[in-house]
Amino acid sequence: MKLGVAIFPTDYTIRPDDFGRACEERGFESIWFPEHTHIPSSRKTPYPAGGELPKEYSHTHDPFVALMAAAAVTKTIKLATGICLVIERDPIVTAKEVASLDVLSNGRVLFGIGGGWNVEEMENHGMPFVTRWKLLRERIEAMKEIWTKDEAEYHGELVSFDAIWSWPKPLQKPHPPIILGSASKMGIKRVVDYCDGWIPIGLALPDLPGAMKDLHAQAKAKGRDPQSIEVSIFWAPPDEGELKRYQDMGVARGVLALPSVEKDQVLQMLDGMAALVDKVA
Repeated sequence: MKLGVAIFPTDYTIRPDDFGRACEERGFESIWFPEHTHIPSSRKTPYPAGGELPKEYSHTHDPFVALMAAAAVTKTIKLATGICLVIERDPIVTAKEVASLDVLSNGRVLFGIGGGWNVEEMENHGMPFVTRWKLLRERIEAMKEIWTKDEAEYHGELVSFDAIWSWPKPLQKPHPPIILGSASKMGIKRVVDYCDGWIPIGLALPDLPGAMKDLHAQAKAKGRDPQSIEVSIFWAPPDEGELKRYQDMGVARGVLALPSVEKDQVLQMLDGMAALVDKVA
């Protein structure tokens, strides 16, 4: 099993370049940076995990800038958005950002995406919450056109543009893996319809074997090889037994999570988790 590490890359925790270097030195396969452009101070939408919204949600660096900082000081570690809020981003600009990061990192990008949960945050971007999944799909489809065509155009209900030229194209072909973060039954359908991987939060899946069975069945029904859809678990427990249990179910990657604390504390926690790399690889 591959092991990644996620952290909110904030302005008060370890720098993203130091974090990427430290994770690579300890043998981790990937780093994952979440995204929130801002948090509306009204706080009308409740935090999905309950209680007060943690400070880090309103202090994150832009994920692509942070990942490029990590890319510049590393050689092999994968660089993942975990997740990118595509619905809050222009698809033409985002396609260029993903492609640029992939080229400049020599093909190390994992493009994690999601629908988001904060209603007011989306609305501040002019994006109605109720259409977020349709918009997400159209933007991903449009970006695939940009990444794979010399002259790209897309015409959907919510996203539309005439023929354009846009380089660079991603180094990975046809494009970096698109990995959807969602734990619902509809989320599994979306993975099969237009994604390359699935990364649900482990705690949101009380029946992972059943969900894996459903994923494989839907993939076969669509004519896709179930093994071509890589499954990861976000916020995986840093426990050898639990990780091996996931591995036995067919999970390819566990993504551990760290809090956005002082650099020395982050490094100490990474040291403690590094032993798992050899145990579950």
